[in-house]
Amino acid sequence: MTTASRDGVKGPTDGGRSGRSPDAARPVDSGLAREVLDGLTEAVVMVDRAGSVTLVNATARALLPEAAPGTDLHACAVPAVARAVASGADSFAAEHGGRRLHGVRRDLTDGRHAWYVRDVTEEHARVEALQVERSRTAFLAEAGSRLGRSLQREQTLRTATMMPVPYLADLAMVVHLPPAPTEGQPHWIRYDGSDPAPVTGLAPWSLTGSLPELAEALAGHPAGPSPWPDGEAADLAAVLPPGFGPPGTVLACPMPGAGRATGALVLVRRVGRADFARHDIELAREFAARAGAALGAAELYGGQVHLARVLQNSLLPPDLPAVPGTVLAGGYRAAGDGLRIGGDFYDVFRVPGGAIFALGDVAGKGVGAAVLTGRVRQSLRTLRLVEQRPLELMGLLNHALFDAPDAARRSQFTTLLLGTLHAAPDGGVTVRIAGGGHPSPLRIHADGGVTPVAVGGMPVGALAAARFAEVELRLAPGELLFAYTDGVVEARGGPDGQEMFGEERLHAALASAAGSTPAALVDRLLDLVDRWLGGQIQDDIAMLVVAAAPA
Repeated sequence: MTTASRDGVKGPTDGGRSGRSPDAARPVDSGLAREVLDGLTEAVVMVDRAGSVTLVNATARALLPEAAPGTDLHACAVPAVARAVASGADSFAAEHGGRRLHGVRRDLTDGRHAWYVRDVTEEHARVEALQVERSRTAFLAEAGSRLGRSLQREQTLRTATMMPVPYLADLAMVVHLPPAPTEGQPHWIRYDGSDPAPVTGLAPWSLTGSLPELAEALAGHPAGPSPWPDGEAADLAAVLPPGFGPPGTVLACPMPGAGRATGALVLVRRVGRADFARHDIELAREFAARAGAALGAAELYGGQVHLARVLQNSLLPPDLPAVPGTVLAGGYRAAGDGLRIGGDFYDVFRVPGGAIFALGDVAGKGVGAAVLTGRVRQSLRTLRLVEQRPLELMGLLNHALFDAPDAARRSQFTTLLLGTLHAAPDGGVTVRIAGGGHPSPLRIHADGGVTPVAVGGMPVGALAAARFAEVELRLAPGELLFAYTDGVVEARGGPDGQEMFGEERLHAALASAAGSTPAALVDRLLDLVDRWLGGQIQDDIAMLVVAAAPA
């Protein structure tokens, strides 16, 4: 026998008994329900249709004691809850009892509803800590990029003062000692955002006495944040910009460099801004350490650049002296690492009645070749005081180079043309040339003909018993003598970038320049070679042009 249920589905009868289990007919045990609710970590506040609290669990009693049973939530002592109820909102967020709370409303049957409230304090703390760490990482990454972008000392100082504002402080100042050989008085550079660029000034030593934390930082010892000294000393007031307002907290951090502190970073916050927190101090010290390392690297680089510039200026081809009856012009290009010095060279020394000239090509390229170039030139300047005949002078130079302590180890030698110039009584120039394994100079006749002046000889400094050759000629008015290094003819360029400039092109260029002045010839040849190379210098180039002075 079956009977129809309320929803129209027929089921078996049981003699008047319900088809449901006996447990389903039992009323809910309110004590058991409260016990289940009390086991939840989420606060539960049950509210009737009138807005009165009917039931709370243990977590709600701890987080929201103001929402006790019988409380009208419209007048709850927790403002965020009262506002949510009054506006019919489905959620609220509140700072209550030192905790962060987040509540969500869920509707129940018969017009009732429940508020489920979570304590999100730790969750917010983790999110904030993650945001702080992300912000710190981004700041340090940008600092590393900007500090490492330049090896210029002044640019590094500007970056070190501008980056912390306003992220870490309202004002940043670096107190530093200028690099030698300037005076040992400290300098400062500050930035507070009111000016487009940092401001600099001279810092008296009394400044460190006015701010003991600064003295500790300059000595390389980190100090904690401290209030700005009461009754600002004159030295301290001088480093603050006009209108900055009363300073509050100051933090001084050492800027360690290579073996010493390169300066100190001083961060100042205005009154009203929060003091430096622990993570602020850690970040400031990390930034100061990176800025100190960058400043130390910039100082080291600046010292090397200064030294390189001094040495480079001493090794560059000289300005040519005026020689009676003779017109001279020289040209030079250095290959390699951005230096303007190399292994090719020319030089002219005045002697009574004329001059000694030299043009050579030392073994190697770059700095190493430039060092030997300097040795050759200085040796010639000294030896020409005791010997002015080209062949004999070249022999003395060979002994000087070969006897150098490191000559055999480095296999340093040079090809060389060494000659004398004397004005001839009839208006020409008498040229006497000694050869040391160098390409023959070229004589350019007034009619455009080009002939080599065969000299020969062995490289200088390669063998103790090297043999050299000598030749003498008279350069008539209108003629040119062109001496050059092999970087000219071996310059690779052209359409495929691999073809050598070659002797044929050189001779054609010289022939077309017949009748030119030495300076015009040098300019023309350098321009032709530069265009042939397409701006890529593979080898050093030197050239020297001699002509008789016009009558």
